Amino acid sequence: MTATVDPRLSINQATIKYADLATALRVTAEAGVQGIGLWREPVNEVGLSTAASMLADSGLRFTTHCRGGFFTVPEGPARRASIDDNRVAIEETATLAAAGAPGSTAILVLVAGGLPEGSRDVAGARERVRDAIGELAPDAAAAGVTLAIEPLHPMYASDRCVVSTLGQALDIAADFDPAVVGATVDTFHIWWDPDVLASIERAGREGRIATYQVCDWKNPLAADVLLSRHYPGDGVIDFASLTAAVEATGYDRDIEVEIFNQEIWDTDPRTVVERTAAGFAASVSPHLRARVAS
Repeated sequence: MTATVDPRLSINQATIKYADLATALRVTAEAGVQGIGLWREPVNEVGLSTAASMLADSGLRFTTHCRGGFFTVPEGPARRASIDDNRVAIEETATLAAAGAPGSTAILVLVAGGLPEGSRDVAGARERVRDAIGELAPDAAAAGVTLAIEPLHPMYASDRCVVSTLGQALDIAADFDPAVVGATVDTFHIWWDPDVLASIERAGREGRIATYQVCDWKNPLAADVLLSRHYPGDGVIDFASLTAAVEATGYDRDIEVEIFNQEIWDTDPRTVVERTAAGFAASVSPHLRARVAS
């Protein structure tokens, strides 16, 4: 299995959600994958310094930290708590990136948050996202961290993310230094957008592609639509056109597979990593150039 693993593949820890940090690091490395994206909850279970030491010992590159954001609520104690928590996430990201193998990237993925309870003001919620990023950008710049705004599919706009297209993410990011605020390009969320290829080109032109994440879309959707992601190649997403567009921008870093799927979570994590690597090799790798040395 190791010989066939694409060197640019990274396993986002959500794909093996039930594995603790030690297990996630071990099965990823044993399968021959070179990168991993971590989630805050498993990191905090063991403590940041311990997590950083475990990551360093694993020999894996660190690709992203998930997640920050959720700051669409109006000004008040809840918003202040959210902003403060995002500052902690920025510091976690910097620490983990420093602990990872050469080529690690200090990227904090941001999910904006949905409509506040009782609100119908989507535009106002998006402006509060912009304002929150404005508060956090100096902290991110000081820590050497890129905030990666992730647009989510419109079906999540009410409860999870009022930023629904890559174009909207880029419009918010435009006020800030590209090294500090970029975008997450996730195939599951943007494949349907008729403007997606032009938006990817724009993101590259503006230097905003912080991370490229892949997984597939297949019907029927799960009863909980959050858990409707599939292995690359198992659904309808055209990875050829999307990956070629991302590559054409000059993006040459790791590519994460991030899957939320109950059946996959219930599968042995080593098996999941191997199955992920196989799907990536068949669906994404043919459209990649060689990784640029760090």
